[in-house]
Amino acid sequence: MLNLDTHVLVSLITGDVTEQERRLAVHEPLAISGIVLWELAMLASRRRVTLDFDSPEFLAWRRNLTILPITLEIARQSTQLDFKSDPAGEIIAATSIVEKIPLLTRDRIAL
Repeated sequence: MLNLDTHVLVSLITGDVTEQERRLAVHEPLAISGIVLWELAMLASRRRVTLDFDSPEFLAWRRNLTILPITLEIARQSTQLDFKSDPAGEIIAATSIVEKIPLLTRDRIAL
């Protein structure tokens, strides 16, 4: 299983992925932290991404993702990280640490 950060998920949905990202996404079950849904909604509301959350394509993506809740253990682990005041990034990374699954990200700081 792979934990996707928000940027990678958007790229997969839009098809703007590298060959390596595509290969990984095809061969592994995919998961996201619940906070990624919040980030998607915020990006869409600010018009930084164009996503139709009611489209058949988005709903198909949603059905094929495991959405991992923010547990107390994840919240506590996130306080041990410092991604330059990026709480969502900290929660996404903490999810990978706690759940022991690799994080697929384009960020320079990686687990």
